[in-house]
Parts: sequence; C-alpha cells; structure tokens
Amino acid sequence: MGFLRFLALSLLSRFLFTQFIFTVTDCFPHVQLAEANCHEDESAALLEFKASFGISKSASLNPLSYPKIDSWMENTDFCSWHGVKCDERTGYVIGLDLSSSQLQGLLNPNSSVFYLVKLQSLNLSDNNLSYSQIPSTLGDLSSLKYLNLSQSKFSGEIPAEISKLSKLRFLDLSLNDVSSFPFNRLQLKTDNLRCMIQNLTNLETLMLAGVKISSPVPDIFTNLTSLENLNLFDCDLFGEFPIRIFHLPKLRNLDLRSNQNLVGYLDEFHSSSLLESLRLDGTSFQGTLSASIGNLNSLKGISLNNCNFSGSIPSSLGNLTQLIHLGLCYNKFRGYIPSSLSNLSQLYDLCIGGNEINGLTVSWIGKLTRLQRLNLDSINIDGEIPFPFANLSEISILSLGNCNLSGEIPHWIMNLTNLVVLNLLDNKLHGQIPPTLFELENLSSLGLCGNFLGGDLDLSKLLKLKRLSVLCLLGINLSMHTERSSFNVTLPKFVSLELISCNLKEFPPFLQEQDNLEVLQLSNNSISGSLPSWLWTMKNLWVLDVSENLLIGEISPFLCNLKSLEFLVMSFNNLGGSIPPCLGSFSYSLKVLMLQKNKFSGLIPRAYQTNCALRAIDLSQNNLQGQLPKALVNCRMLEFFDVSNNQINDSFPSWLGSSLPQLKVLSLRSNKFFGTIGNMKNCTFPKLHIIDLSHNNFSGNFPFEVTWRWKSMRDSNNEQLMYEQTYHYYKATGSYGPATFLYSFTMFNKGNMMVYNRLQQIYYFIAIDISSNKFDGEIPHAIGDLKGLVLLNLSNNMFTGVIPSSLGKLSQLEALDLSHNSLSGRIPQQLAQLTFLEVFDVSNNYLLGPIPQTKQFATFESSSYEGNQGLCGSPLLKKCVSSVAPSSSADEDQETKSPFDFGWKVVLVGYGCGLVVGVVIGSTLSLERHGWLRRIYRF
Repeated sequence: MGFLRFLALSLLSRFLFTQFIFTVTDCFPHVQLAEANCHEDESAALLEFKASFGISKSASLNPLSYPKIDSWMENTDFCSWHGVKCDERTGYVIGLDLSSSQLQGLLNPNSSVFYLVKLQSLNLSDNNLSYSQIPSTLGDLSSLKYLNLSQSKFSGEIPAEISKLSKLRFLDLSLNDVSSFPFNRLQLKTDNLRCMIQNLTNLETLMLAGVKISSPVPDIFTNLTSLENLNLFDCDLFGEFPIRIFHLPKLRNLDLRSNQNLVGYLDEFHSSSLLESLRLDGTSFQGTLSASIGNLNSLKGISLNNCNFSGSIPSSLGNLTQLIHLGLCYNKFRGYIPSSLSNLSQLYDLCIGGNEINGLTVSWIGKLTRLQRLNLDSINIDGEIPFPFANLSEISILSLGNCNLSGEIPHWIMNLTNLVVLNLLDNKLHGQIPPTLFELENLSSLGLCGNFLGGDLDLSKLLKLKRLSVLCLLGINLSMHTERSSFNVTLPKFVSLELISCNLKEFPPFLQEQDNLEVLQLSNNSISGSLPSWLWTMKNLWVLDVSENLLIGEISPFLCNLKSLEFLVMSFNNLGGSIPPCLGSFSYSLKVLMLQKNKFSGLIPRAYQTNCALRAIDLSQNNLQGQLPKALVNCRMLEFFDVSNNQINDSFPSWLGSSLPQLKVLSLRSNKFFGTIGNMKNCTFPKLHIIDLSHNNFSGNFPFEVTWRWKSMRDSNNEQLMYEQTYHYYKATGSYGPATFLYSFTMFNKGNMMVYNRLQQIYYFIAIDISSNKFDGEIPHAIGDLKGLVLLNLSNNMFTGVIPSSLGKLSQLEALDLSHNSLSGRIPQQLAQLTFLEVFDVSNNYLLGPIPQTKQFATFESSSYEGNQGLCGSPLLKKCVSSVAPSSSADEDQETKSPFDFGWKVVLVGYGCGLVVGVVIGSTLSLERHGWLRRIYRF
C-alpha cells in the first residue's frame, strides 16, 4: 500500500515538473521578444529625434562641439551611439547627453525623446532649440535625476509639470538666450517656484540663472537640506533673502548676482560651514561683514561687488588661506585695507576699489605674487604708483583709477608682460605716454583719461596693438589717416572707444569696420557735419556719446535700430528737426537720453513702453513744444527729468509725483507752463531733492501744505536720495560690471547759470526754485519742516504776509532769495541761526525794522536789503532810531509790488562753515563753454 502511494506521488511530481518546465520554456521567448520590441522602439525613437533636428556649427558656443547624432545609424547598436547610455542589465536607455551637439530646431511636446520612459539623465545644453517652450510632457519622465537644458534658447513659461520630477538631484535651466534679454526669456511664475521647490526635495544643484522669476525667494528653500549649489543670477528677484539659506548644511556654492532689488544680510558664520563660493555682486545686500567670516575655512571665492555693505573690512579675512578670489568693490567700506590680507598667498583676484578707503599703505600687495587681477579704483594712494607692484609679474588686470596718483607713468610697468588691462583713469599723472607702452602686445584695455598727459600721438601706433579692445584717451592731440584703405586690414576689434577732447575734426574712418563696438565716446571734439549713416548699423552699441561737437542735421529714425542702447548723449551740438518719435519706445534697455542744447523742435516723443528703463531724460535748451507726454508714467525708474528752456505749453504735471517714485530732479524752468497748481493730494514725490519751476506763468497759491509729503526734503534721508548704480553685461568680452553716467544740472545763481557736475555725488543738494512766476498768498510756517533744504528761491512772485520765523529751522540752508515780492513785517531774528547761509536777498519788498546784527548777517551787502524803505541798520546807511521804533505788527498789509527783474546776491566768503553748494560745488560757467559736462563709463 505504501509502495503504491509512493509511486502515485512520484508520477504526480514528475507530471507537475514537466508542466512547469513547459510553461517556463514557453514563456521565456515571449519575455525576450517583449524586451527586443522595447529596444527596437527606443532605437526608432532616437532616430526619429535625430530626424527632427538640423545641424549647424553656430548652434553651439563650445569650440569643441560636434554633431553627436551623426553616429546614430540604423542597424547598429544604439547603446554604442555617441551621447547614449544604456542600463547594462536591461539594455534600456537611461542617459542621453547631447550637450554641445550643434542641434538646431524645435523641441515639440510630442517629441520621441519622451518615449524613453526609463531616462534618468537628459542633457540638451548648448544647442539652438529655436525658442522652443519647455514641453510639459517632460514631467512624464518620472525617473529623471539629472536635467540640463541650459544655454539652448528655450523661451516662455517653465511648465509646472517640472515639479513632478521628484527624483531630480540636478536641474539647470540657466542662461537661455542671454544675448537678447529681455526678449524670449525663460520665465517662472511665482507660485510655480514655490511648488517646484516644495516637491524637488532631493535637489543637490539648482541653476536658474537668467530665468525671469520676479518674486521674493521663498522660505521653503531652507528645506532643501541636500542642496549644494544654488545659482539665481539675474532672476529679477526682490524682497529680503531668507538668511537661513546660508546655513544649509551642505551648501557649497551660492550665486545671487545681478538681482538689484534683492535685499539681504550676512549672518554669523560657523567653522562647520562647507561654503566654497559666495557671489552677491549687484544686489542690495547691506550691513557689515562680521569677523566670523574668517571661520569659513573652505571658502575659495567671495564676491560682494556693487552692493551696499558698510563698516570696515574685517582683518579676519586674512585667515582664509585658501581664498583665490576676493571682491569687495563698489560698496561703502571705510577705513583701511587690513594688511592681514598679505597672508592670502593663493589670491589671484583682488577687487577693493570704489569704497571710501584710505590706501596709503598698500605696498604689501606686492607680496601677493600670484595676483592676476587687481582693482584699487578710488582708493586714496596719494603718490606715485607703488614700486612694489613691479613684483606682480603675473598681473593681467591692473586698475588704479581715481587713486590720486601723481608723477609719470613708471617705465617698470612695461616689464609686466602679461598685462591685458591697464586702467589709470582720473589721476594726476603727467608727462607723455611712454612709447614702450605700445610694445605690450597682450594689451587689450588702456584707460588714460582724466590725467594731465599731453603731446601728440599718431593713432596708427595704437592700431598696431591688435588685441586692443578698450581705449580711453583725453586731451591727447590725435593725428590719423583719413582714408580707409590706409589702415591695415587686421585692425583691432574695439569694444569700447573713448577719445575725449582729442582735437578730432571728423569721425575716425576705421570706425566703419568696428562691428563689435559697444561704447563709442567722442565728446568735446570739433567733429562737424552730419551723423554718418554707418552709426546706425552698430547693433551692439550701448553707449553713444557725441556731445560737445559741431554736428548738424537731423537724427535719423534708423537710430532706433540700435536696440541695445543704454546711454544716448548728443547734447551741445547744432542738431535740429524733430526728435524721432521711436526714441521713447524703441529699446527695453535705454536708461539715459541726453539731447540738451540743440535745435530740436516739435513734440517730445509720446510713447513709452510699460517696462521703460529710462532713468534720466534731459531735453533742455531746445525749441520743443506741446505738452508733456502722459505715457512718461510708464518710466517708473526715472530719476532725472529736465525740459527747461523750451516752449512747452502745459499745466503742472502733478501726475509725475504719484507715478514716478524714483524721481529726484524735476526742472520745468523757462517754459510756458501756466495756471494754478491744483489738486496735489497724491503728489508725493518721495525722493525729490531738486524742483525748479522758475520762469513760467504759474499763478495762485503754491501748495506748500503738501510739501510735507516730500520725504527726502523733510527728512534729508541720504539712503533715499542716493542714485542707483547702473550695470551692464558686455557681450563682446563676456564681462559684467558697473557703468555710471554722471548727471549735470543747472540752476540760476547771481544771474548766471550754475552747473552742478557729478550730481549723483552731491545728492544732499536739496533745492526749491519757483521764482519768476505769479504765485501769491502767504508763505506758510510749514516750509520750515523741509529741514534738508540747501537752496530756496521764491523771488519775483506776489507773496504777501511776513517772513515765517520757521525758516530759522532750515539749518542746512545756504541760499535764500525772497526778493521782489510784497512781503511785510520784520526780518525774523531766527534767521540769524542759519550759520551756513551764504546767499541772502530780501530786496524789493515792504520789510521794516532793524536788520539782525549778527556776524553772519554782517557778511551780506546792502543790495540784499535795497527797496525796503522801512529797513534800517548795517549795512544800510539808514540808522535805526530807538525813539521812533517802526511798527512790529506781523500782519501789516502792504501794497503789492512785483517787478520781474531778479538777480541773486552772492557773498563769496561767508561767516558759516557750510558746504556752499551754490558757490563752490557749482561752477559758474557759460553753457556755450566746452567741457562742463562730465561722464564716466567704467567697468
């Protein structure tokens, strides 16, 4: 019985084993066939992807680029194709690297690349994808850990579906189409940024440089505990940067450059930090640098250029012995450069210029023999170029602009054979340019403007420096050939050319060959004739300055082909006709428009784009007519607006005060403005520090009661009054740096026109001039609340009543003109408190009583009081008789008298110790005289 049972079980097990074997052997071919079919599908998908693109060498920037897809051939193993990586076990495509592959064409949402569902890595960087939108189907590649779409000309909105790629560790969408900002720029909605970061918790690298985000940085970034690299360069970020991001445990590289409205502070740093690179250039980060920065033992590079940092430079920076890059330029640092920086023996880049630093002891820099780049601009060295700098044998960039240097250019500079950039701008160097300077074959940038160098120079010597791309000369008599054919065909390709006061009689002919030119500055020469037509073909120009020449004719409308223009300066010429209407709207980048002192007529351009970038408009001293264009409200960055000395016929533009929050200077002087200044309820002018309405036909009461809203005049807030820095990306050189145009402004003083050069540097000059109108009524006591006032001119109007004693609270006042009105009563004794007062005129009123007898008032001449029969006392001949005291009534009404013949009474030497802005800073010059306008373009 047992045997039968054993036999039955044995037969059953054999049967089941046979069935199992049959099933397995029958199944495997199907599995193998399925995999084979999948691999064939992937091969077909790759070939279809290849067919959707063309090949163009110009599509990739990398000089080592090559068309990887040329190796993709049918009937070959696709896992062996260039750029394709397969899983060794399954054979599926898990990696696709087509970076720098010269691809050109559109990436469609239904592209076959999205059939590769096992993809873990996708790299399409450095190609030309023709402004494709990033397909939302990208979110279906759920296995992606690496995604790089940088520098491939994607455009439009970044799809929200990116947030579905929760396994991503590396994401780079940066620098898509930098060359044509802001056109075709990648954008990311504010909510999408937060949602994307919330889901991508495994990120180690996030690169969004150049993506227009236009939002604050969300706090949720602090949850990315695996984050090592964060690049948000030029993303239009604003608000306050979350300080806790600096303390992410694995953070090594942080780049927030070029987010001008991004505010932040640096916290205390601990030695546990892994931070290697910190770049905040061109942001609004502020505060001081803590000594704890010396705890960042891994730090190799720190760049804080063009921020708002203040205080002293901590000596603990000398502890960072691995540091190779230190950038502190263009901040508000004070004091001295700590000599402990001499410990940084690995340093090759040192930038400290543009601060309020005394550099009398900088010889130790000669110990940093590995230095390749040195910027000490505006550091007060005060003396000759330090001889120890001769030890910097590897130096390629030496920038010593505005360092109060004297003496001659030393001959040992010629031994710095690696020198590429030599900037000696705005010093006191004298003598002639050493001839051996032209033997530095590597020299690409030479800045000598603003010195006392002289002599004659044959321009052909400079043109032999084939690598020269930046040149600035001032006051050198240049001689040159006039025929194009006389120049060698291998001319240097200039990026920036500034030939100021060089006695040029014509546009240098070789300029026609300069298609890389970004800066052209030919001011204060004797160039005559019309503007040449080839100017309008220079598509890369961002500075065009031909001011103070003898140019005639009209501006061609082809000027508006120059879409990159940021500075257009054609002032002080004889140009005429109409201003091209397109000038207000042709460029997203135009910041400065200076056309003053020409013969333009017609209307001011009417159209301005909603994202208008204009910061300064000067159309003064022309023959422009009509009204102010209301579209100027789109120029919310406008700081400076001057249309004085024209024929503009309009009412007061109160809408400027409510629409232009950055406006600091407003001049409507000498036009045909008329009527009362009506409702100014919303006219806040929060940053206004100069307003000139003089010589118009305004009438009625001046609304002094709203001036209390003019915060900058009331609080004298230096931070509010300071002008914004301007930055520029140089396409031809790939560099990025600050550029400054120094505004000049004119106001009447002593019957002459006062010119205030470098207005950005005397932002504390606060002035109101409403003279020579028909304003009436009383001067209210509230005017005494404008405590920052330096100049107040109410002359040649119809003001009545008494001089408010509250004027005595204007402690900064240097010039006060109340002449040619109908003021009555006494001169308030409180005015004797104005110890800075240098200009005082109350002539031709109905004042009475004794003139205050103080040391300050003793400096004013009798002409300051003439035409007031009731006044007595020195300096007038009429003595005050105590027995016949004049009436002390403060409300005594007098007959109106307002002769319109005014002139300021200026005392050259006053009792006070003030700045004397109206006499010392402003130079009394004729507008016809050359050289009054000063500009600086620096990087």
